[in-house]
Amino acid sequence: MVADLTLVTAGAMIANVAGYLLQLLAGRWLGVAGYSEFASLLAAQTLCAVPAMALQNVVARQIVHGASVAAARALGRRCALIVASAAAALIPLVATTLHVSVAAAAGALISAPGLVVLSTEQGILQGAHRFRALATILGANGVLRAAPALIALAAGAGAAPALWSAAAGLALATAFAYHATSAEPIPPNRTGNTSAWGAPPEPRPTSAKVERSESETSSAGSAAPEWETLSAGSAAPESEASAAEVVVPDRVFISAKAGGVWAVLRAAQVQAALMALSSADLLVARVVLADADASRYALGAIATKIAFWLPQAVGVVLYPRMAQPQHSARAVRDALGVLSAVGVVAVVGAAVFAPLASLFAGRDYAPIEGLLWLFALDGALLALLQGALLSAIAVDRTAPAVVTWIGLAVEVALALTLVGTLPALITLATVVAAAVTVTIIALVLLAVGGENKGSPESTSGEPRQRIR
Repeated sequence: MVADLTLVTAGAMIANVAGYLLQLLAGRWLGVAGYSEFASLLAAQTLCAVPAMALQNVVARQIVHGASVAAARALGRRCALIVASAAAALIPLVATTLHVSVAAAAGALISAPGLVVLSTEQGILQGAHRFRALATILGANGVLRAAPALIALAAGAGAAPALWSAAAGLALATAFAYHATSAEPIPPNRTGNTSAWGAPPEPRPTSAKVERSESETSSAGSAAPEWETLSAGSAAPESEASAAEVVVPDRVFISAKAGGVWAVLRAAQVQAALMALSSADLLVARVVLADADASRYALGAIATKIAFWLPQAVGVVLYPRMAQPQHSARAVRDALGVLSAVGVVAVVGAAVFAPLASLFAGRDYAPIEGLLWLFALDGALLALLQGALLSAIAVDRTAPAVVTWIGLAVEVALALTLVGTLPALITLATVVAAAVTVTIIALVLLAVGGENKGSPESTSGEPRQRIR
């Protein structure tokens, strides 16, 4: 796991450094008068990337459980068409709400369907434990998107040309990802056994009545019948398969295509809650703060993003194990432990290196130096929240997202009615993030603890089955 974590961390770090360099230089070149427009459009772009992130998680989960690459890509294409239609419809709304040009809004949202296609390929590699190729794609994506935008900004262009240039770079990154995934065929893993990829195989039921769980049903959606028999030992010898009496609920016979999309939508609402909570303060800042303070807040939010995305590799590497019942509890605890340690480092680092913000972005941003540790704390808390929510997505348990939506509503309501200064806004965002994160982690640990305690594997070593 350490080698995989190192590889993915390296790829993610390259992408993150490219992204943060883009934002820092944009802050300098656009100035406090123009940077808030660019930053708010990046925040809107992040929200529109939610379906892509959800799709990657669903595809990775299905690959772990035996999906074929062709079926995963078919699901990705369907989702890309849906996202493209939604993004086109949202362009006028984003332009009006954020007080930006239609061209700038379109440049931010045009990348949404491309991200969906790219995330499909990343999910395939993640589920197959091909972390070296995944790390390469992560790094290439960051560089190919940031470089054209930096060139546009350096030439004196504004937010719209920079965003359109980044979208062109994304197209190149997507083509590269498709080639990398296709270079080495990934055989269907029909039994959900990942021993070929380094994880212990799951025991196979042979003669019990097995009832599919809701999470297995949702994972089966887009590639039936291949994905519909995973919990019944679909790759067992014929004698064993005939001995197993499989009870399939009526919901299995829902359209396979619709099932795959619904699995993505369930995961998307969890990701949407997280991304909305992580971006709401940045969007609200443009409404409640003066332009100069909104730009300063946007630059401070880079510290939030660094702390949030710095440990991205932890979730990427441990997610496939979170999707396996016999490894889930250990994987969740490992993830939360590592995320906590990285968060402490990020907060301390933000406090120590705060003076560098003015050096890179200009003296106009000096007023936020003393608050950068608080921005980083907000990001560290959100990273913990992301790890907890990923564990819920891994087993198709999406109810905890309700807590996040409630926290988002509280934050936005209080920010719009009570907040008028930069310190007050980041303090509110951090307090809400802390409350939501502690609640979600408690719920997740309670759930995985109960499942682990009640599992027959914990006492007898036999596979856990639903018998009726």
